[in-house]
Amino acid sequence: MFLWIKAFHLIMIVCWFAGIFYLPRLFVYHTETTDTVGDERFKVMERKLYRGIMMPSMILTVLFGLWLLYLVPSDMSQPWMHAKLSLVALLIIYHFMCGHYVKVFAQGVNTKSHKFYRVFNEIPVFMLIGIIILVVVRPF
Repeated sequence: MFLWIKAFHLIMIVCWFAGIFYLPRLFVYHTETTDTVGDERFKVMERKLYRGIMMPSMILTVLFGLWLLYLVPSDMSQPWMHAKLSLVALLIIYHFMCGHYVKVFAQGVNTKSHKFYRVFNEIPVFMLIGIIILVVVRPF
């Protein structure tokens, strides 16, 4: 049972990160759009990606992760797990920031530049690298 839960946890992580990597890239392109048809198309794409893929994937990632912690409670005493969960908490904050920007674009009140979103798009890469190293290498 443990390996099935772990497999589904990993599958949900991949789905969540697919959205986390793609949505800010859509923000970059959306800021550069000047026509109404393109603007509306991006609004639909952003909303569907956030609500239809990212939100369910995040929720299931967290639920499967909590289930794994329930099955192996000794991991909670490990410093690497505390660091990993800190990065996951930051990733959840990032996720909801993405949701905020979806709303900003939907309301037509975006004030950020494409350069801002290009930098914003790189943040989860570093979180993913940290999480993977912490889980696989367990450096402390």
